[in-house]
Amino acid sequence: MNDVDRVGGKNASLGEMISNLENAGVSVPGGFATTADAYREFLATDGLDKKIDAALKALDVNDVNALAATGAQIRQWVVDTPFPAELDVALGQAFKLLAGENENMSVAVRSSATAEDLPDASFAGQQETFLNIVGLESIKVAVKEVFASLFNDRAISYRVHHGFDHAEVALSAGIQKMVRSESASSGVMFTLDTESGFRDVVFVTSSYGLGETVVQGAVNPDEFYVHKPTYEAGRPSILRRNLGSKAIKMIYTGDTTAGKSVETVKVEPELRQQFSITDAEIEELTRQALIIEKHYQRPMDIEWAKDGDDGQIYIVQARPETVKSRSSAATMERYLLKEKGKVLVEGRSIGQKIGSGPVRIVTSIAEMDKVQEGDVLVTDMTDPDWEPVMKRSSAIVTDRGGRTCHAAIIARELGIPAVVGCGDATEKLVEGTEVTVSCAEGDTGMIYEGSLDFELRENSVDSMPPLSFKIMMNVGNPDRAFDFQSLPNEGVGLARLEFIINRMIGVHPKALLNFENLPRDVKQVVEKRISGYGEPVDFYVEKLVEGISTLAAAFAPKKVIVRLSDFKSNEYANLIGGTIYEPDEENPMLGFRGASRYISETFRDCFELECRALKKVRNEMGFTNVEIMVPFVRTVGEAKQVIELLEENGLKRGENGLRIIMMCELPANALLAEQFLEHFDGFSIGSNDLTQLTLGLDRDSGIVAHLFDERNDAVRALLSNAIKACKDAGKYIGICGQGPSDHPDLAKWLMEQGIDTVSLNPDSVLDTWFFLAEQQPK
Repeated sequence: MNDVDRVGGKNASLGEMISNLENAGVSVPGGFATTADAYREFLATDGLDKKIDAALKALDVNDVNALAATGAQIRQWVVDTPFPAELDVALGQAFKLLAGENENMSVAVRSSATAEDLPDASFAGQQETFLNIVGLESIKVAVKEVFASLFNDRAISYRVHHGFDHAEVALSAGIQKMVRSESASSGVMFTLDTESGFRDVVFVTSSYGLGETVVQGAVNPDEFYVHKPTYEAGRPSILRRNLGSKAIKMIYTGDTTAGKSVETVKVEPELRQQFSITDAEIEELTRQALIIEKHYQRPMDIEWAKDGDDGQIYIVQARPETVKSRSSAATMERYLLKEKGKVLVEGRSIGQKIGSGPVRIVTSIAEMDKVQEGDVLVTDMTDPDWEPVMKRSSAIVTDRGGRTCHAAIIARELGIPAVVGCGDATEKLVEGTEVTVSCAEGDTGMIYEGSLDFELRENSVDSMPPLSFKIMMNVGNPDRAFDFQSLPNEGVGLARLEFIINRMIGVHPKALLNFENLPRDVKQVVEKRISGYGEPVDFYVEKLVEGISTLAAAFAPKKVIVRLSDFKSNEYANLIGGTIYEPDEENPMLGFRGASRYISETFRDCFELECRALKKVRNEMGFTNVEIMVPFVRTVGEAKQVIELLEENGLKRGENGLRIIMMCELPANALLAEQFLEHFDGFSIGSNDLTQLTLGLDRDSGIVAHLFDERNDAVRALLSNAIKACKDAGKYIGICGQGPSDHPDLAKWLMEQGIDTVSLNPDSVLDTWFFLAEQQPK
């Protein structure tokens, strides 16, 4: 790594790993590198460097047309200039040493800038890479093309905007043995979460064929999150799996000269419906990633490839991650959408910001001057060449690409919201119309019709004043878990299983249990939904495991209280296949829900799937910070039956530290609190239902909604009774309802009553915290 000034960050890093990490189990294909001195000597030939310097001094990089013309002229000068004799000979000697008797060895020729991949600069993808190059003469041509690529439009512009002197940056060409991933898979991984900066995960992306499609953003890859502490404990550690569309792959052609040696082809439909790597391969990638991160002692951005011939996984590049690892955790930025509109397009969100402006559909680099300051850039696939125009945009939307493509990296670095991999944004969005691009709602980025109102909240979290009770959070969406964990909190007071079922599964559990007997049209929809997961029931259980374990990992070792599913019959009916199995009730809110469902013969098999998922998260993955909450328990008899049923399914109260909390949301729960508490380890108050059922009103009815108020005296009397009963029994008492998020004065009253925890919506945590700190006795 001390050779960065000689061979650039990329090549120095490859040499570092070959020298120091091969014995530790990191596999890196061998190769050699030309030096910065060789590059400078080459540029000095016939005064080429002085010609280039003069051309760049006269250039205004904001003039897109002039930039393109000057860049093309310089690159042609470079290609036309012969190598110095000494470099020509040295290339031949080094290749002979690498290839031995195999003169037809296939290599990759890649660029490595001497100012590239330093912790304070990302030159990601600015220079060229040539794959599957065979023969010494072809290698020499590729090296010259790599040298010329230091003067790509994007590279020239980037250096000017980031204050790098053109003459100070030199190029090293890395010639590395090819990994035969054209018949296997490859991708990129980061040793942190790229969106939130959360350090306890490895984020892996993977697609078929050579890795350039993932790096460029030409393909929507599979995505996986692995929890580092769980992996290191030797337990199952994959938290999330997202199946990418993987529509194309890059493979070798018969021609092995630079620029003609690879092509992209379509991926077979059945392969698109499978994950491109196995769980065992994900864990192998994690193993190598953690060795690399430990060696470099910083978050890393790593490219990898699996060889289709020997089945091995190789690391082909590793560099410091340059965006999230530098961001300050002291100031929290929160973008909040104040209104909702019609969703026009969805994709993968990059960052957590919101931007709006008129749509500018750009089909090629020649149209870049269409984009003005504040426009929303919409294109099939952004290229790092487009960096000058990306800067002007208020947001970026692409049809193709995943979270680790160059465009995503540049968008993060520029601090611009981007939604990638939308599929059809260039078709659905209309030139010139106003849209709002929101990355503030989780993994899924939304493009809304019109210019919607949003606000940016900034809070310092350095000096949060102490409170006399604990503030927890209501977190339903696992997509936002890594982001929300950075807020000041004492864990999750309410994680709703129905959110996971709705967002990550979307299918009625009965439809999966009775998959073979489904009507043909429903069966086809379900088949598509469960792609990559084998058996229908396994899909349901594994997706629950993924959602719960993501929340558990994000907040560990703090408590995460998971509420068992509390869909009403009309909500269950909205799931795929739901109408086949759900009763038609006049008033679902007061019908077949909560504990009544779990213990009924008709739903018990579905409930067992939830138990199976919770058991795996706690017992196999080791997330014993997960606790269980039972909703809508009408009678003490139901309470007893549910506890017995949980125990039958391997979730015994007290075993392995398991606490089972009851949702206190019916007047009966508060009035008979002592009897209910005989079966549970405490209460979590659900103020919404408790208020509705105490006051006998439907808060969704516009006619009487004005009477809905959790601060009503009758509601407070029940709250007070529940809190006192828990205190007297020495059991947990918290509140997870909406009330304290909406009314800081109610949170203050609960604090005075001696409640243990108040669980708030994430967007109200900081404001409520500061309000309560001011109300405390001095």
